[in-house]
Parts: sequence; structure tokens; C-alpha cells
Amino acid sequence: MTDSPSTSSLLGRPCRHQALLTLPAQEAHVSAARHFTADLLETWSVPAGERDSAVLIVDELAANAAQYGRERMTLLLVLDHGTLHIVVTDSGPTVEHRRPDIAPDEHGRGTGIVQYLAQSTEVHQTHSGREVRACLRCSP
Repeated sequence: MTDSPSTSSLLGRPCRHQALLTLPAQEAHVSAARHFTADLLETWSVPAGERDSAVLIVDELAANAAQYGRERMTLLLVLDHGTLHIVVTDSGPTVEHRRPDIAPDEHGRGTGIVQYLAQSTEVHQTHSGREVRACLRCSP
């Protein structure tokens, strides 16, 4: 884990914070990503409403990374001038296969929740897996 405020500031307060967390891509570690996010955003003075939305976004993205990632998942949080950038990467295959043990009406809701809460979302395939980005505006 790293947390580094930028040296530039606006009225004496840091404009940019950044933190990185890498975990095994296992469902047992999703709660660690969620708690890490909640605690960190409270430290960064992100208002409770936006913090709750961010924690839910992280929970959904980390759950997907844990389900489809093979080895590890990485959570990057960047708070920059009132916008929280949430980036979750995993080392999973480039093509997701629907699990037969999950009913069709129980699959795929997480991405809808993320798209509803975030101002923008992007999914990119990388050479080693997948990267999902969500941006959330945060009040000062």
C-alpha cells in the first residue's frame, strides 16, 4: 500500500492523493479492498455519500477481479481535484466465460451498479489481463 499526497496544493490542502493495493485475486480478499477504500477515503476527507458510492464501486470491481483474475488484483485510488479515479486490474483471461453455477438473473448486475454510480467507466484489455476504470466526482 502506498499513499502519497502531491506537493502541489490549493489553499494549503493537497490536490492529489494516490494509493495502491495489490491482493491475491480471491473472493476472500474483496472485503480487504472495501475496508481499505473506506478507511483511506475517510482519511482523505471524502464526504460520506461519495465514500459510500466509491466503496460499492470498489466492492463490485474487486469481486469481478476476484472471480475472473488468476493470480492478483490491484486497486489504484487517485483523488485529483475533486474526482476520484478507481482503477482495478486483474490477471484474468481476456474473454470472460459465464459460470454455469450462477443463475442468469444473478450475473452481471455489478457492472450496472458501477455504471449507475460512476460518472464514467472504461474497460481495457491489457497484455496481462483486464483494467477497469471508474471516475466519481467528490464534493470538497
